[in-house]
Amino acid sequence: MTQERGSAPDVAGVVVLGACAAWSLVSAAGREARPEGVLLAVLAVAAGFACGRICGTLLPVAAGASAALAALCLAVAARHGLPGAIPSGAVPPGHTGAAAALLVLGAGAACCAAAAARGRAPRLALRLLALGTAGAALALGSAVGCGAALTVLLCSLAASRLRRRLPVLVALALVALALVGASWAVAERALPDEVSVSLQDRLTENRVLLWADAVDLAQDHPVRGAGPDSFGELSPTAQQSYLSDGKPHSAPLQQAAEQGVVGVGLLAAAYLWIMYGLLCSPRATPVVLTAAAALTALAALASVGNALSFTPVTAGAGLLAGLASARLPGYGAPEGAELPGAGLACGSPGTPSPGTQGTRVSHGTRGSHGTREARHDASGAPGTTYGPGTGTAYGSGVAHRPRGSNAKTSA
Repeated sequence: MTQERGSAPDVAGVVVLGACAAWSLVSAAGREARPEGVLLAVLAVAAGFACGRICGTLLPVAAGASAALAALCLAVAARHGLPGAIPSGAVPPGHTGAAAALLVLGAGAACCAAAAARGRAPRLALRLLALGTAGAALALGSAVGCGAALTVLLCSLAASRLRRRLPVLVALALVALALVGASWAVAERALPDEVSVSLQDRLTENRVLLWADAVDLAQDHPVRGAGPDSFGELSPTAQQSYLSDGKPHSAPLQQAAEQGVVGVGLLAAAYLWIMYGLLCSPRATPVVLTAAAALTALAALASVGNALSFTPVTAGAGLLAGLASARLPGYGAPEGAELPGAGLACGSPGTPSPGTQGTRVSHGTRGSHGTREARHDASGAPGTTYGPGTGTAYGSGVAHRPRGSNAKTSA
């Protein structure tokens, strides 16, 4: 039963990513559209997720630290533009936002590794690495990216004290929804004049005009959209902009303009699939919530920029999701061990809540109706508590049945 529950997010991921790829072909059929970019993004997410699952199972701490270092080096070294986009001018449009998104993912990977590490020294070093990625974002000229990376670090520190993941995941999903709604309201000019002027000054007038063109295209083609990668040819603002990359600099608005309401729904489904996978993840709750915070920060950057148009960013998002949802060794073992990961929506009554990590072996003891369980807390450090009035002991090792005892072993 545990393996069946654990496979549900994988099945959902296959369905969602397959639907994204198929719909890009449907929306491009009969038009001069180019669905290759969407197909490449779907492939990058799938490949990154698979790599994260494998590396997270084998070396959870080392894999997270390596991913953070790779993101930092790639963002800092690639000053002439990140690979994965085809700019129409000499200067790579959106490079700063893409580098900031990559550094936010790197900060999330470093904090996930810190949450999974044992010992104060490794945790401190990894969190300093996350702080360094925030400083790198500021050095690259992205104050927003620096703030997002610092937010991920603060969320990671707060997550170390949390044991319930569902309320936090719901809150993060609502934050992402609010940001998408705000960008759409700005494009529609539905906000009060004072708020609109203030946001337009920060977002730049050119970006707001691009958003307005995306909304107009979405209204003209509500179902199928105008076709993948066709915004640059149909947007008057993009045609008149100097060194335009043909993107509206907002992933939800780009989906609405190029793939219609179905494309927006599939983009939301991809985000919800990742959140569902994190909810059902067998990893510790601090690791899960840290990854969720980083991916939500990426969603925030993508709602006001074109970060998802760069292959390293989409692959990094899949990699981080895979690291945070990797199955621990022995997951689903039918005898002698019960790995957690069966969350509120994925488990059955009586299963451990997400955030505990390790195996559990229960044995009856002479003269006691309770059980003794070996369990590790969310930080990976063993601890011992006693159940109220039951004689139940939760220790740091496996409790063995005393010699000569006739008590039966219960798994």
